Order: sequence, then C-alpha cells, then structure tokens
Amino acid sequence: MGSVIVYGAAALAEIGGCFAFWGWRRLGWPVWALLPGMASLALFAWLLTLLEASAAGRAYAAYGGVYVAASLAWLWAVEGRVPDGWDLGGTALCLLGAGVILWGGGASR
Repeated sequence: MGSVIVYGAAALAEIGGCFAFWGWRRLGWPVWALLPGMASLALFAWLLTLLEASAAGRAYAAYGGVYVAASLAWLWAVEGRVPDGWDLGGTALCLLGAGVILWGGGASR
C-alpha cells in the first residue's frame, strides 16, 4: 500500500510542476509561477527515491502507468475535460503494464 501512496503523490507533484510550466508558456502565467513548479518537480524526484526497488529504471517504468492515469484525472478535475474512450483504453493498457512490472516482481528484484 505504501508504494501506491508514493506513486500517487509523485504523480501529483510531477503533473503540478509540469502544469506550472504549461501555464507560464501556454496560458500567460507570470514567470514567478515557475518557482512552485520547480519545487514540485524536485518533490516528485525525491518521492520516487522512497520506493522499494532495486533499480531506478524499474521504479520509473512502473510509475509510468500511474502517471498516465493521474494525468487523465488532472485533465478532468483541473482542466474540465472528460477523458474519452481512447484515453481510458490507453490508460488501462498502461496500468496493466505497470502491474506486470510491479506484481511480476520486477520492482523489487
């Protein structure tokens, strides 16, 4: 259960940090909005170090599926756009892949 919480928190930190850059570049936010964005990205990187994994690449690969799902949740909750069937199907495939990595033993080998 701890890994699920870390993956979820990391996803929120990464998406929030990236969105700060999106807001500055694409939405006309002031440049100072990058400061909390950079702090959020640093938090994301630190959170991934908390995962029980023997190799960083496996932890990051498994995280990828969580990131995709969290990105679509962000799309819906923050940007007000409902994910379509293609979004949901692609997310299911990504989460399946993350599950294979995690529960196949790859994240702890």
